[in-house]
Amino acid sequence: MATNKKIKAPNDLESAPSSTKVKTTAKNSETTKDMTTKQKKTDKTEVQEILSEEALLKMSEKDYMNKQQLEFFKERLHHLKDDLLKNANVTTENLRENNLVPDPADRATIEEEHALELRTRDRERKLLKKVEQALARIESGDYGWCEETGEAIGISRLLARPTANLSLEAQERRELRQKLFGD
Repeated sequence: MATNKKIKAPNDLESAPSSTKVKTTAKNSETTKDMTTKQKKTDKTEVQEILSEEALLKMSEKDYMNKQQLEFFKERLHHLKDDLLKNANVTTENLRENNLVPDPADRATIEEEHALELRTRDRERKLLKKVEQALARIESGDYGWCEETGEAIGISRLLARPTANLSLEAQERRELRQKLFGD
């Protein structure tokens, strides 16, 4: 007896059970981590191997911000920049669509969605500026070093926030000053 089971497409994830969502998210996370593992790039005669996050964390402190690490973060920042630019283009296309809706409630909903999307793109625009600054710091050799203290920012912090320009301690001091003095 044959059973007719419908296979869920990735777009049907909203209707999937939460355990399926978690498994899918975990798979995507593993794919993202492994995406940069052992990729080979050829540039005429030079072959470079891009590190994985795990290999990056296992490296000794004396290897901090060596050529391989800088290449890893440069690649990560370029991917982030490409994603931000792609999202901006999609938003522009979505806003150009002229949806004439006679119902005032539906029109208000559409306008609110547009406003939310514009706020998100504004945050992404600011992030894009930080990404470009981080890429410039890589080129100048200052990437990975705290702008305030000159200490190493740390690989784990840079993995979590590749645009970081302050060490964790310096960032905490800055946030405390902003909280106390409001600027």
